[in-house]
Order: sequence, then structure tokens, then C-alpha cells
Amino acid sequence: MSIVKIIPRAEESQALFASPAAEAPATTPEKLPGEPVAANIVPAEPYPLDRAFHAMLARFTGGISPVALSLAWLDWSSHLAAAPQRQMEISRNVLRDTGQLLEAAAHATSRKPWSVIQPQRRDRRFREPQWEAAPFNLLAQSFLLTERWWHDATTGVRGLSRANEAIVEFSVRQILDMLAPSNFAATNPQVLEKAFRSGGENFVFGWQNWCRDLMRLLSVSKPGENEQFVVGKTVAASPGKVVYRNDLIELIQYYPTTAQVRPEPILVVPAWIMKYYILDLSPQNSLVEYLTGQGFTVFAISWRNPDAKDKDVAFDDYRRLGVMAALDTIGQIMPGRKTHALGYCLGGTLLSIAAAAMARDGDGRLGTVTLLAAQTDFTEAGELTLFINESQVAFLEDMMWQRGYFDTAQMAGAFALLRSNDLVWSRLSQDYLMGESAPLNDLMAWNADATRLPYRMHSEYLRKLFLDNDLAEGRYRVESRSISLSDIHSAMFVVGTLGDHVAPWRSVYKIHYQVDADVTFLLTSGGHNAGVVAAPHEPWHNYQVMTKAADAPYVDPDEWLKLARHVEGSWWPEWAAWLAVRSGVPCDPPPIGVGSVDGLPEAPGDYVHT
Repeated sequence: MSIVKIIPRAEESQALFASPAAEAPATTPEKLPGEPVAANIVPAEPYPLDRAFHAMLARFTGGISPVALSLAWLDWSSHLAAAPQRQMEISRNVLRDTGQLLEAAAHATSRKPWSVIQPQRRDRRFREPQWEAAPFNLLAQSFLLTERWWHDATTGVRGLSRANEAIVEFSVRQILDMLAPSNFAATNPQVLEKAFRSGGENFVFGWQNWCRDLMRLLSVSKPGENEQFVVGKTVAASPGKVVYRNDLIELIQYYPTTAQVRPEPILVVPAWIMKYYILDLSPQNSLVEYLTGQGFTVFAISWRNPDAKDKDVAFDDYRRLGVMAALDTIGQIMPGRKTHALGYCLGGTLLSIAAAAMARDGDGRLGTVTLLAAQTDFTEAGELTLFINESQVAFLEDMMWQRGYFDTAQMAGAFALLRSNDLVWSRLSQDYLMGESAPLNDLMAWNADATRLPYRMHSEYLRKLFLDNDLAEGRYRVESRSISLSDIHSAMFVVGTLGDHVAPWRSVYKIHYQVDADVTFLLTSGGHNAGVVAAPHEPWHNYQVMTKAADAPYVDPDEWLKLARHVEGSWWPEWAAWLAVRSGVPCDPPPIGVGSVDGLPEAPGDYVHT
């Protein structure tokens, strides 16, 4: 049963989300648009004992539903058991590969390495030359063959549902990644070589690294908590002022750095899965600082980190008290100006919902809409969909129901599993076996500064967007009325990243046939975060870009790759030029805030520290 049906829409009054700093008329509107006037009584939760049991069970399963996993394995094993020809094919491949591996072992000294199977280009575990020597090369090849056998066995089974096939293949891959020979000192030639050269010193350093991480885990501290990356000093350091606050957001207005600015402001809507300052990291790779340097007035939303008392905060509260409240404040500071709105990741999904609702209601305050690695159709949302089915969502709801929020540890663990080779096992091998701690950078420090997600908001997000795909299919409702992305006519700049495991670029690309607007789509190198944080001085970035007019025929992603022009360098200047064409003649900077904002802090504000 959907939690949205169990709990009616929270009817919050202004007092629910008002903070003491927001009571001044100069900084907080008296009444936000669409705000209801009465409160409903929330009924008691059904089946509390069942939910408590599931919440307890989640502590031992890492938030993974054992029922969902069991059903997937049962589906796979049953269909494979009823496919004798498929079994014979798999057995024949195993016998053939085993014979080739034994022959390679018999001629190990004379044959070239990787004579039976080679690691894939993206597999970095066996790329060092030490893995080409016997017997380690044979160990690596036997492991790669095992991976291939299991991949063949878990995929392509006739009658097996695609979702269950993906779950089984993914879970087997996690087990095999854990058992890779690169993860053990005795079977890793790089570790043995370093131990021989250092007299075992690497194991001493590895033990120290393990103890350090254990103490940090027990003290619940963050990897980024050091003097090198301090929020407000070395990261999130662009000068600005909090000009509005309610109980969900602080709106930051950044000080201009040019004598004149474009008349249209930029509103940054970040995801609330992480802190907002992904777009304002160190000064050398801060998108905020780059934009102010290009003559734009920049506003950014900083979300408050929720806790148990925010259990019933809804997804629409983020639109109403986030995007809409920010636009209201910007309208008071810069009246009559259209806004260039930017949404990143989940913030981009929220922005697209807000833009569609505004278009439906005739609200023309948005000049352009920019989406960074943001999905509006969730049917092909990558491996994250492995954790999204009815059983899994119900399990997560029960886990969140007890706490009142979705914890940072589970969220970080889910993202790490998507790239366990790079984010888990290679790091453990480097830190604990090689004794080499990777230096911390600003992006790693930001990534460790995670947030929580309110119970109701996350439940609605999973059900309405991931599970039911209501937004893409025209069923999503804002203020009791349906919205459609096709109502959006503002010019759009949409960025996908080539190596994105959170919002795959082909999923992001679907915006082309959802909106009725000119869409400039840009595909940049890098992943979900590193592809977006692409400062112009960094030479390794590249991208492809092409614009589709609203009335132009649709081009599929594969054809787009052939037609879009290639550019070496950061995508930031491309976007800044796109914005400049759609902006007015530079003028004097606007005032900082409206009315008295003396009671509000300087950037980065207070909420970023919660």
C-alpha cells in the first residue's frame, strides 16, 4: 500500500515552517503561494509491529529487502532449472574455458599474458605490469573467467523478468568483486612487491589506516573534518549573504564581482541528498564564483538537514518552501526580472516539476531552465532501479518510519555499491594492504558531508517518480491538479555526464521528447559529480553539444552522438555563452536582499552546518 495513500497531504500552516529569523516581513513573505490554511489530523500508522520488525531487520541487511532479493533469486533459479539447453551451453563454455586455462598454465613461461581472457578497459584492478607475471596472471585470468561464467549464467535466461535478472546479476557481481585476487595480500603481486621492498612497512601503515577509520566510524565524524577543507573558509567560501530563511531553506545571494551584471539573476536549486556547495567548492573550481565573474547575479538554495521531527515533510514542501519561496524573494529583490533557473540532480527534477506547474498556471518568471544530471523519466534510471520495487520500497518505508528519515550511511552505501570496484575494494586495497592513503580533495570532503531525507518526502519520491514514473506519464499532481512537462516552453540547457551511474545520460536525454521547448543538450566527460564540477582551467574535460529546436524532429541518442560537435575543454564557458545570449544588457548590480537582513548570517549560512 502506498504511503501517500496512508498519510494524507500534510496541511502545514505558516507557523510550521517559520523560524524566528523568518518572522521579519523584509525577509519572509506573509503567506507562501498555495499554502493551505487548516491542518488535518494524521491517522495512526497501520501494522506498527510489522513495521518495527522490518525496521529491526533492516539494521542487519543494510536496508536491502531480503524478500525482494529472495524472490529475484527464486525467479532466476526456477527459470534456469527449466532451461536444459541453456544449462548445457553454460557447461560447455565452462569446460572450453577451463581447458584453455589449463593449457595456458602448462605453457605459462612461453605464452603471452592474457592469452585466454583480458580485463576490460574500465577494469583497473589488473592493469599494472605485475599482474602479467606467473602465477598472478593465471589467477587474474581464472577470476575473470569466473566473472564471465556467472554473467552468462545470470543473464539471457528465457522467461526471467528483466528486473529480477538485473538484481541477481548485480548481487553476484558484488560477491565476486569482494573475492577478487586483488583484494588479498597473498594473491596481489603489487602488495607483495611493496612488502618485500619496505620490509612489511606497508602492513603497519595499513593497520594504522584501519584503526583511524574505525575510530572515525565509532565517533561518527566525517572524513572531511580537517583544517584543509572547512566550510565557509576553504570550501563554500564565495562571499554572499543569506537574504531569506524559512524552516527548510536559506537563500544565499552572492556579492557581485564585476562592476555591472546581467539583469536576469540565476537561481541554483541543488539536490538535498548532499549539501548545496558542490557548486561552490574551492575557489578554483566553484561554479558560483565562475558565474559571478561572468557578470551574473547568483542566488543559491541551501537546504536544512532534516531530522526526526521533519518526518512528515512532503516532496511538494520542497517545491513550495524551496523553489517557489526563493523565486518570491528574488522577485522582491529584482522585481520584473525573469530568472535563469538551474537544477542539479534531484534539485533538477524538482525544478522541472516547478517549471511545469508554473507554466500550467501562467507564471512566467522563468527565463530559461538548466538541468544538470537530472532525470524526468525514471524507466531507465540505471542500477539505482535495482533498489526500487514494491517490496524494497515498502521495506525502506518501514525502516524510515521508525527513524523519521533516511540515514546518510545507507544512502552512501547504496551509491558506493554501484561502483564497488572503484569506490570500495580498490580503496580498501590501497589503504589497508598497500598502506597508502589517497590524499583528500574538496570533492571527497563534500561527498562525506551527507544529509538525511525526510520519511514522507523520500517515500513520495520513490513511489511517484521511480516506482510509478508519474511525472513522465502525466499523472504527477501539484496542488491537486496534474502537470505536464510538455507545458514548459522556456529554452532549456540540459547536461548529461558520460560516466554517470546515478542519472545515466540516456535517461537524462529523454527530456527531448517531454518538453515543448528549444533544448540544448550537452554530454560531458566524467561522472555524476566530477563531470559537473569542470573548471575551465582543468585540461582533461571534453564534451559534445547540439541544440534541438522545439519544432525540429526528434534525434535518438545514438544518432545524436554522431551529429553533435566535439569540443575539448570545460562545458562552463559554453553554458555561460548560452545564458549571455538569452540575457539583457549589463546594468548596475541589485541590492543585497530586501528590507533589513541584518539578522541573517553571511554565506554560507547556518543550515549548511546542520
